[in-house]
Amino acid sequence: MTVYVALLRAINVGGTGKLPMAELKAVCEGLGFSDVKTYIQSGNVLFRADEAEADVEQKLDDALGKLLGKEPGVMLRSRKELEAIAANAPFPDAKPNYLLVSFLPEAAPDDALDRMVAPDGEEAVVAGREIYVHFPIGSGKSKLKLPALKPGTTRNLNTVRKLAEMAGAMEDGG
Repeated sequence: MTVYVALLRAINVGGTGKLPMAELKAVCEGLGFSDVKTYIQSGNVLFRADEAEADVEQKLDDALGKLLGKEPGVMLRSRKELEAIAANAPFPDAKPNYLLVSFLPEAAPDDALDRMVAPDGEEAVVAGREIYVHFPIGSGKSKLKLPALKPGTTRNLNTVRKLAEMAGAMEDGG
């Protein structure tokens, strides 16, 4: 069985998409996923499934859509993908909680950064289905405008590393 890490969009942020993690776990178990584990309150869930990535992603998005009234958007990544994302993070001098990774449902378009407005010195790098953004003053204070981030969901580098570690423990039998 494949270990998947699901990153849900717009869950428990800014008063939208309220979803207790126990409920998220129950939804995943109801879909037949096994060894379900959640991590923090922002819509991160790890599990095992036999199906292909696209099928698992759609199944989970559909189920959550029924529960929440709107599909939140589900981005799946593997342990190896998360490890590579963490290992290849640009901006080596950035604090890990000031370096955010936006996970997109598909590869970012070539012009993804063309409309970026970065008044606080933010920097961004596109890498396939991810966009890394360094927020020198922190994302909470930033006035960054980057439309290419809209379809995705964002996690800081510490969270990416932790999810990769948790997925690794699951794959190694933990």
